Amino acid sequence: MGIRNGRRARRKWRRRYCHQNIVQAVNLCHESQYVELRKWLKERGFNSKSLIPALFSDTGRGLMTTKSIQAGDLLISLPESCLLTTTSVLSSYMGEYVKRWKPPVSPLLALCAFLISERHLATGSQWKPYVDVLPKTYTCPVYFSDEVISLLPRGLRKKALDQRDEVAKLHSSSLGFFRSLQPLFREPVESIFTHDALRWAWCSVNTRTVYMEHPQSPHLSRERDVYALAPYLDLLNHCPEVQVEAGFSQVTRCYEIRSVQGCKKYQQAFICYGPHDNQRLLLEYGFVAPNNPHSVVYVDPGDLQMCLSGTDKQFAQKLLFLKQHDFLVNLTFGPEGPSWRLLTVLRLLSLQPDQYSSWKSVLLGAAVSHDSEERSLQLARMLCQYLWDENATALQSVSLLKEGAGASTREQRAVVECLRLEAQGILGHSQELLRNHQR
Repeated sequence: MGIRNGRRARRKWRRRYCHQNIVQAVNLCHESQYVELRKWLKERGFNSKSLIPALFSDTGRGLMTTKSIQAGDLLISLPESCLLTTTSVLSSYMGEYVKRWKPPVSPLLALCAFLISERHLATGSQWKPYVDVLPKTYTCPVYFSDEVISLLPRGLRKKALDQRDEVAKLHSSSLGFFRSLQPLFREPVESIFTHDALRWAWCSVNTRTVYMEHPQSPHLSRERDVYALAPYLDLLNHCPEVQVEAGFSQVTRCYEIRSVQGCKKYQQAFICYGPHDNQRLLLEYGFVAPNNPHSVVYVDPGDLQMCLSGTDKQFAQKLLFLKQHDFLVNLTFGPEGPSWRLLTVLRLLSLQPDQYSSWKSVLLGAAVSHDSEERSLQLARMLCQYLWDENATALQSVSLLKEGAGASTREQRAVVECLRLEAQGILGHSQELLRNHQR
């Protein structure tokens, strides 16, 4: 439809909606929890002098360089003895209980149960210095209140509720296994392995582990075992534009991260979790990356229904056809405007009854007629305006949560607000592109 400007459009969008602020950092090296963590890690063979913990004004806690890191240099190399894996669990005091339980527990549950136990043991925990620096709570949707979840975009809202159900089901299905651990504790296990405790451990594993493949254990379920909790290394924050090479070295027996671009002295060192958009980052990691080049605004089938159903008597049948052929997934607005897939769906929705036979041509990018093209562009404008209005309403609701909110709700509100602000910038730019094309 000729409304894209490629890299030029992306650069223009970033100039308009992305602002660079001066970042301030406070050294955390001398705080007791980090002193204890570094001492504990040194005993296990790790002694990093090039990265120190710091509190940054833009990202919160992270790692700061004490010297320049050149392109190709090792950023961090964490010995295997420092990694918390299912091997650690199976060789611990909990190992025999895990091995005896049938059917076998999953690698995820084994790690969660061990984390909960270690947190409960407090000073008796061998992993105490690490557990002490783990977040006490998270801003993943599984922690969100119903009120905050209601402020998420439609598609993400459903995924957030699914995430909450997943953790609830994991807890209820694991009660028998938790009860089998009673000989390890003086207190009733029901007071230790609570839903809240499992939620915390589940988020700790899902947001902080590095990818590391392990051989299939006969004592665990057949789910892939790819988790490794990496103390200190997991303080590295995500930046979508950073490039690193990461993995476990069979030669050095360390988990190593090598910088591709390098990093200046006294700046925050970043890694990249992958080319994820902000909805995925929020769902899986509990944060939003400002100025994320992978940011998009998803169009849910429900959005199409709410916005466009009154434009065509055949709309319901067309939508059913699109759903049956899996055309209603990954529909987005991005820095370049509506995606090719979204435009294709809008073209199909714009077909008149005598043009239905042309649907295969539309899928190949062909224009059926000038009138059909204009109708599809009008649908794009209507849809973009609908999403912009919905997003603006959500932002107003988010601001109302500030009044009298507790710390947890404020944190949840802040991450949702950041997501919505990013979306508002994308939708505003898409509106401009669509208006320019109209002229």
